[in-house]
Amino acid sequence: MRILWTSLLTVFCWCFTEAENTKLDRIERCQTTCSQGLSCRTKGEYWFPPACLEPTADQQNTSVFHNISVSPVMKCEGKQKCKLNLRVKAVLELSELIHGLSICTISAGMMRNCQKISFTKTSRTKMSGLQVTVDNDCTEVSPSQQVHITVKTIPEYCGIKWTSNYQTPGCIMEDLRRNVPECITGRLSYITNLEKKELRINVSDMLENHTYHLRLCHKDYICVGTGASTQIKKEQSVKSAILRYSQPLPCLCIEGWSAVVDAPRVQVCPFKDRLEELWSGITFDPLEEALLWEPACPVTATAGLCEKREDGTCADLPRSSQNVSRGKLTFAKVDPRPQLCMKFTAGSQSWVRCPFRDGIKAWDVVVTSRQGHQDVQLVSQVPATFSVGLCGRSANATCQEDARNVVRVLNATNLTLTGKACSSCLQVKRQDVNYAATVVHCFEQCSQESQDWTWFVLPAAICLSGIIIINLVLHLLLTVYQRRKKERQLKQTDSTLDSVACTTQTQHVLRGSLFLTVPPQCRSKEKVNLISK
Repeated sequence: MRILWTSLLTVFCWCFTEAENTKLDRIERCQTTCSQGLSCRTKGEYWFPPACLEPTADQQNTSVFHNISVSPVMKCEGKQKCKLNLRVKAVLELSELIHGLSICTISAGMMRNCQKISFTKTSRTKMSGLQVTVDNDCTEVSPSQQVHITVKTIPEYCGIKWTSNYQTPGCIMEDLRRNVPECITGRLSYITNLEKKELRINVSDMLENHTYHLRLCHKDYICVGTGASTQIKKEQSVKSAILRYSQPLPCLCIEGWSAVVDAPRVQVCPFKDRLEELWSGITFDPLEEALLWEPACPVTATAGLCEKREDGTCADLPRSSQNVSRGKLTFAKVDPRPQLCMKFTAGSQSWVRCPFRDGIKAWDVVVTSRQGHQDVQLVSQVPATFSVGLCGRSANATCQEDARNVVRVLNATNLTLTGKACSSCLQVKRQDVNYAATVVHCFEQCSQESQDWTWFVLPAAICLSGIIIINLVLHLLLTVYQRRKKERQLKQTDSTLDSVACTTQTQHVLRGSLFLTVPPQCRSKEKVNLISK
């Protein structure tokens, strides 16, 4: 199948290239030519042709027309002043009963156009029984026209005629696009300025001595204007203009045409490959809980909802895929969560857009830690029903659910967790909507063990503080005791020294027979000594 498609594409491209490069024969004036020796001339068309005659036996048994071909030619009077004509070349067997040929063409919405070619009596008598050629190129046609051609004898014999349908070349042919006024569209080239959102457009090969129109439009069945338009006057030496755009959509095109009636138009689309520009404009209706999106351009794609995972992947939600058309897509009853996204797929490419990533959450799980344990509360801004389950973490970071309960929440509801919360997670999903993501809230690692360590560390800290205080008090008492003991020892030493000094002085007074005044503290002792003497 792939080989077949490749072959067809190759043939199509070859035919397109041939149509681009083929040049038509030129004629300065239309005429009718016949075989040498056969004199012929073109007469005016008759409006009411006579009825056909019954052919003779010889005419019934032999073929009158042997070969008839049709080809296009261009009748040109100068540059960009050509018209498209048909050349009909007929080979027939001449007899004295055939006085000429009638070549008629008719197409939808057009009157019949006939060329009446007559042979002189002398020449047809001379060449009777021979094959002769008649060539006429005076049938004027339009590009891309379906023409019905009929070749008959004059006079007309019933049943003896040649008919065929012919499709004239279209304006896609390069030769016509340059020379036939009704095909001249001009050539558009452009330079894009993404920062300023501008397109500088240059026009070449436009119809001479005519103003040229330019505009930006969104291409669909027709090209709908965006409001950006301008004109290039025929007096302008530089055939260029600048148009500004708001968004580089793939269907945003530049359209140009000459200022003549029924002028053909040319379109180029600078951003035709930028499909990523289409996946914006997602809106949410909070009253209807509906997710809405409308393509800015017609595109063949699918759109669906998916759930964003921690590893960055987005898992498709069941029964959410829709084919993208020109109309608006609606996903009814959607739970607005940051994990809920839209996935667009066109061909082999996919794009993910998360409209609630920075939005307000309709509900949330609130966890508060108090006195060594965690209080879990489910808070919702709208009345809703949830499925709540406790699960344990596994080695591959997935959550294997152990149990599931259905909870109805009007404003806020406390959740009672059974068992240890250490290394566990809470899975919550809204049940009263069509599309919802599963929210996983994991608790702190080993919260229960942290609580047991608290009860162990606190008494230990108190005991340690008591020991330190007691040691400080004992150290203070010991210091005071040692200081007082030292003071007492110093006092005793001073008293002994005083007694020794007094005794020495008394003895000195007695030996020298001198009377000295002694310190008061020694007087009592000295008196005692004097009396004893």
